[in-house]
Amino acid sequence: MSTIAAPTGALHYLLLLLTVVAGAVDAVSFLSLGHVFVVNMTGNLVFLGFAAAGVTEISLTSTLVALVAFMAGSALGGRLALRFIGARLLSVATAVKVLFVAAALGIVLTSPGELDALRRDTVIALLAFAMGLQNASARKIGIPDLTTTVFTMTLTALASESTLAGGTNPRWRWRTLAIGAMLVGAFTGGLCVLHAGIAVALGLVIVLLAVTGVLAHFAFLAPASAGGSARS
Repeated sequence: MSTIAAPTGALHYLLLLLTVVAGAVDAVSFLSLGHVFVVNMTGNLVFLGFAAAGVTEISLTSTLVALVAFMAGSALGGRLALRFIGARLLSVATAVKVLFVAAALGIVLTSPGELDALRRDTVIALLAFAMGLQNASARKIGIPDLTTTVFTMTLTALASESTLAGGTNPRWRWRTLAIGAMLVGAFTGGLCVLHAGIAVALGLVIVLLAVTGVLAHFAFLAPASAGGSARS
């Protein structure tokens, strides 16, 4: 296992960038792939209940595909965390995510007209797998309030630990930035889908992931280089 990690500050900002990615990806899935989430699994569990109850606007199959693929991606994230830590884990996981999102984009670009059910569910599976991997990687890195995908507890903590509730507002800046990053991602992804199409939105996601991966790679190398300079 690697024992070199990036400076804490670098990881904070990289996770914020991945939070923007998550918001954009969920905008793509919800607006273009049949009202299903590939990031927000709490929402999918609710949708699963709705679909089972007979709500026809929600696809039971697509929701199940998203849930299973997300868990599979999370499992891979757990396996990667056995070998890598910190920015190195982020770098490797992001490289894998780029491949899966690129595969989803390839299906979109090669599909004539709207996606049929099989292609749609394949794109859902690829994106949900990538986001499961991202969620597991962020969880293993373990920076409080920067999960990149889940914000119910962040919102709860922001309110329940505020001065209004008798608390001391711990980490309020990072909590607020994380929530803002998700909103920015959802807004940007939504704009792309509504005005330029799903392919442009997925292209933007790939660019953001590539930038994150490169930055994570150099953040991982930085401590090693500093250590080497100190020894010389």
